[in-house]
Amino acid sequence: MNSVNPKRTPIQATEFTPSSASKSAKTIGPWQSAVIIAGLFATLTLGYLFTSKSVQLSLNPTPSSLSITGGIALNLGEVYLLREGEYGLLAQAPLHQDLNTTFNVGSEKNQRLNFTFSPLPGFLQLNLEPSYAAVKIDGVDIANPEQPIELSAGEHTIEVTDARYLKHVQSINITGKKQTQNLSISLQPGWADISVSSNPAGAQIFVDDQNTRKTTPAKVEALAGERGIRLQKPGYKSQSQRVFAQAGQPQSLEPFQLIQADAQVILTSTPTGAAAIVNGDFLGQTPIQIDLKSNTQQSIGLVRAGHARANKTLRMAKGEIRNLHMELKRLKGTVTIQTQPKTTNVSVNGRLIGQGDQSIELSLEAQTITLALAGYAGFETVINPKAGITQSLKVKLLTLEEARLAALKPIRVSTQGHRLRLFKADSVNLGASRRQPGRRANETMRTATFKRLFYISENEVTNKQFRAFASGHDSGSYQETNLNDSDQPVSMVSWHDAAAYCNWLSKEDGLKPFYQMEFSKVVGQNPNATGYRLPAEAEWAWSARKLRPEQRADGSQLTFAWGNALPPPDRFENYADRSAANLVGRTIFAYNDNYSGAAPVGSYKANHNQLFDMGGNVAEWTHDFYEIPKQDDVEDYLGPEKGEYHVIKGASWMQGTITELRLSFRDYGIEGRQDVGFRIARYAE
Repeated sequence: MNSVNPKRTPIQATEFTPSSASKSAKTIGPWQSAVIIAGLFATLTLGYLFTSKSVQLSLNPTPSSLSITGGIALNLGEVYLLREGEYGLLAQAPLHQDLNTTFNVGSEKNQRLNFTFSPLPGFLQLNLEPSYAAVKIDGVDIANPEQPIELSAGEHTIEVTDARYLKHVQSINITGKKQTQNLSISLQPGWADISVSSNPAGAQIFVDDQNTRKTTPAKVEALAGERGIRLQKPGYKSQSQRVFAQAGQPQSLEPFQLIQADAQVILTSTPTGAAAIVNGDFLGQTPIQIDLKSNTQQSIGLVRAGHARANKTLRMAKGEIRNLHMELKRLKGTVTIQTQPKTTNVSVNGRLIGQGDQSIELSLEAQTITLALAGYAGFETVINPKAGITQSLKVKLLTLEEARLAALKPIRVSTQGHRLRLFKADSVNLGASRRQPGRRANETMRTATFKRLFYISENEVTNKQFRAFASGHDSGSYQETNLNDSDQPVSMVSWHDAAAYCNWLSKEDGLKPFYQMEFSKVVGQNPNATGYRLPAEAEWAWSARKLRPEQRADGSQLTFAWGNALPPPDRFENYADRSAANLVGRTIFAYNDNYSGAAPVGSYKANHNQLFDMGGNVAEWTHDFYEIPKQDDVEDYLGPEKGEYHVIKGASWMQGTITELRLSFRDYGIEGRQDVGFRIARYAE
């Protein structure tokens, strides 16, 4: 039997220390990381090499620099390794325009793409004879043909003309590359030299009744075509002959045999150019030499616009030559001018005659009356005075601001038939008092003022109008209630779709687009543009709520579209009424507007600003990003610069609660809804 050792050592507890995780986990050393990275790089490189195409870019001339964007471009001498897709190419060559273009790499293994630089423009120096000839290049008038003319490289057509010369047309190839080319052009005469003689000599020569200031014998120039040659000499009868002149081909006419006149009067007048009528026959204009029958009473009359007729009766002896000068009395009419302000400067045909009210006598010809005063828009008109009749002109000058506003059309109509009304808004109180029943927390009270004039459309955009932009659009239906008729307001349109429609309509009407868009999304705006846009929330509120002074018996602005208290009058606008009870949950008790869904636009009476459906039918997108605003007052406010959603204003055919019916109600969204559409607006200037 063994005995127990009373002195053995007892078992002691020790503190537990867990093993280090780092010791149990496998670690990756630097060399292993390098191997992995190298393997991945090799895999990617091989993948790129196997999927790339060999593309040879041939550029004429050889570029001094070249870069490719849009993807990896591996240069292997004369070729590039590129994967399929679109790339950008920017290259430069001396004396050529930069080549900035795109190209596509197809599926072929080996491809060759050719590009040609366009030379920089060159200059053409013309030397003309005559130097004053008119020049057109490619149909465009050249103002200073004596100066070097900058032209693009390539062929151009030059046309040189002058009334007395034959037209010259030719083509020229401009080398470009800033080189100057010289071209001399001498126009060929467009007349013929006509040799004229007479017996006796010394007769004055007229060509087409124009005095050549030459006497026979002489050579005169006659422009190509059929011309009249007339000779006259005191004491002899005038003689005429028709000739056909051919440019550059001289002619000699048979000598004119002058016959002594029976009697002759050389008639002049003040002013000249009066029509000479002898015994009822028109013979020409003064000054003129007239052959008359001797010893016979002759009746001579002179007529000129704005003058009283002058008459003379005479009898001449045989062989008599008489100089007769006749004065024509200028006729006048009276014009009275009344101006506001009285300090307005009055000018007639550019000559200042005084200030304020005037009574003046003016000759019977077109008179230009100009009224001007610093700080006011000028006024100008043309008056034709009448003898014995007093004409009146009353003008109130507009200040520059008044003239600016007067120049704006009160109504504009777009190419799609939108009627837009011009408004010069003052201010409107946005939001609602916290004590107002139905108020929501996002209806912060603040004042919006306006300096810029704006247009806003009378009606909401219809399905027909929107489908001119997006032909396949369908507003759909709601529980078998149709929303897609042509005259119903468009719905199921996102905010971006509505903005895109505005830009499209701007281009149709030749206006600068308001929205900046990329891939059908709005990415910015141009507040200085007058193109179409969605109404700002403040503009919408002013147009719907603010009353004119004569309408403010119960406040300056409306709570509801019809007034300041419920319920709405029957058939006032399209809301959720009893006919829509089977479609929507909340309706206006006992209210009837005759439409269960959206009504044709303009079906109800217009509001105080002649705008339709501002409170109902469909709710409407506005321009503004949605926010819960501060109480700060705003001016010409277009909303926050950034945001996700946009403000929706107005009730719809699906809404009928006190909250929604109030004009201060603010909803928000971004995607299309069956009861949300839009109307258009734009700045006036």
